[in-house]
Amino acid sequence: MGQVQARRGPGVNIFDTSKPMWQIFLVFLVPLMVSNILQSASQTFSYVFVGQILLFSFLIGIASGSTVLIGQAFGAGNEHLVKKVAGTVLGATFGMGIIVAVVGPLISPWMLLALHTPSNILPQADSYAKVVFLISPIIFPYLAYTTFLRGTGDSQTPLYFLIISTLLTVLFTPMLIRGWFGLPQLGVASAAISGVLSQGIAFAALLVTLSVKKHPLKFDAETARDMLIDWKILWQVVKIGVPTGVQVIMVSLAEIAVISFVNRFGSPAAAAYGAVNQVVGYVQFPAISIGISASIFGAQCIGARREDLLGAVVRSAVGLNYAIGGVLIAVCYLCSWFILGWFITDAHTLGIAHALLMITLWSYLLFGNSAVLSGIMRSSGVVLVPTINGIFAIWAIEVPVAYLLMQHFGLNGVWMGYPAAYAVMLLLQYTYYTLFWKKRTHARLV
Repeated sequence: MGQVQARRGPGVNIFDTSKPMWQIFLVFLVPLMVSNILQSASQTFSYVFVGQILLFSFLIGIASGSTVLIGQAFGAGNEHLVKKVAGTVLGATFGMGIIVAVVGPLISPWMLLALHTPSNILPQADSYAKVVFLISPIIFPYLAYTTFLRGTGDSQTPLYFLIISTLLTVLFTPMLIRGWFGLPQLGVASAAISGVLSQGIAFAALLVTLSVKKHPLKFDAETARDMLIDWKILWQVVKIGVPTGVQVIMVSLAEIAVISFVNRFGSPAAAAYGAVNQVVGYVQFPAISIGISASIFGAQCIGARREDLLGAVVRSAVGLNYAIGGVLIAVCYLCSWFILGWFITDAHTLGIAHALLMITLWSYLLFGNSAVLSGIMRSSGVVLVPTINGIFAIWAIEVPVAYLLMQHFGLNGVWMGYPAAYAVMLLLQYTYYTLFWKKRTHARLV
C-alpha cells in the first residue's frame, strides 16, 4: 500500500482507521453542502429583488478531470504534482473564461430568443446575461480553486470564503438595485454585478490566506509558471473531463428543450417552473455534494493504492444519500405550499408549481444514488460509459417522455420526464458498476 504524507490544514483524512468511513464522509460533506446552499441562497436573494419575471441562469461546468487528478496526486502524497495540475487547469480555465467573455455577449440575444423569452423582459434578460458572460475570467478560476481545495479533502476553506461572498452579494444587490448611498440604479443587471464584486473580493482574500498559511496550493511564482500549461497534464484532464463536459452541455441543451415545452403553457407555467427549480435546487444539494465527495474520496483511495476502501466509500455515500435526502424530501412534501409561497404569490401559479413538485421531488433520491455510482467510477478515470448512460437517460428518456406525455397530461406531463430519466439512469449506472467496473477493481486488488 502507498504511504500518504501528513495532511495539512482542515482537510479530512480518509485513511484514519479510528473512525468509521461514514463519519469521515460526513465531516467533509457538511461544509460542502452548506457551500452549495449558501450559493443558492445568494441567487435566491437576487431573484427576490429582481422579481419573479426573470428565469435565466448560467451554468458553469468545471471539468471533473482536475478533481480526479488532484485527488489521486494528493492521496499519493505528491504535492508537486498537485501544484502542477492546479497551475495547468488555472491557465486553461482563465483562457476559457476570456473566450466566453468575448463570445457570450455576442450570442446572448440569439440564445434568449431560442428560449422563447417573452419580449417584454428580453432587454433585461439580455443585460443580465451579458454581465454573467463578461465576469467569466474571474469566476472560472475562482471555481477552479475551490475545486482544487476540495480535491485535497478540504471542504471547509471554500465554505469560509463562500460565506464572505454570499454576505457581500446580499449587501451589494439591493444597493445596486435601489441606488443606495448615491450608487447608480442598475436594475436587473445588479444581481450579476454584485456577484462579480463579491466573488472577486472573496477570491482575492482566499489567495492571500493560502499564501499566509503557506498552503501547497498558494498562488506563487511557481503556480504562475505552471499556468503556461503542461500539455501532458492538460491532455489527462481533457481525457477525463471532456466526457463530463459533454454531458453538462447535453443536460443544458435538454433543459433548453424542456423550457421551450414549459413556455408553451404561458407565463404562469414559466413562473411555476422557476419556483420549482428553486426548491429542487436545494433538494439536489445533498445528492450532488455526496456524488462529488464520493469522487474525491475514491480518487484519494486510488492515488494511495487503497482500493480496498472503495466499497466503504460507496456504502457510506449511498446510505447518506437516502438518509439526508429522504429527510429533506419528506420536509419539502409536508411543507410544500409554505415553501413555494416564498417564490410565488399568485394562487393559480402556486397550484401549478405544487403539482409539479409532487410529481418530481421523490425521484431525486434516485438521482443521488446514480451520482454516487457515477462519481466513484469517475474517480478511477472511467468516465465514458457513465457519461453515455447519463446522456442516454436525458435525451432518450427525459426529453421524449416529457414531449409525449405533454400531449396527454399537459404541463404535468413535462415534469414526468424527470422521474423516468432518473430511474433509467440509476439502472444503467448500477448495471455497469456491478457487472464491469467493480469486477475490474477487484481484479486489480487480487
